Amino acid sequence: MTGGRGRGKECKVASREKVRCLNPLGIQNPVDTFPLAPRLDTLDGKEIWLSITGEPDITIPLEKKLKSDYPNVKWKQKKTYGIFPVQLSDEEMKTADAVIQAICW
Repeated sequence: MTGGRGRGKECKVASREKVRCLNPLGIQNPVDTFPLAPRLDTLDGKEIWLSITGEPDITIPLEKKLKSDYPNVKWKQKKTYGIFPVQLSDEEMKTADAVIQAICW
């Protein structure tokens, strides 16, 4: 049989070969999820950690603003320029009342 828009080239009509197609969505690995912590009734006297990952661009004025607006909060911070946030240690997790995770790129 000829085909190819009348150019006289040969083309195959049908093949009995099986073609395996892959799902374009890929495989989704399961993710551990955790419920949100209860909302704090007040921030006074609480220990709040700022965990900053990436370039500290917007986080510099944010940190200054938070410290000036909430002077009774014990602000602590962990910063990294890498792609993964610095995890709080077990001891830090015991004393922390809240964490603000900031990722800036």
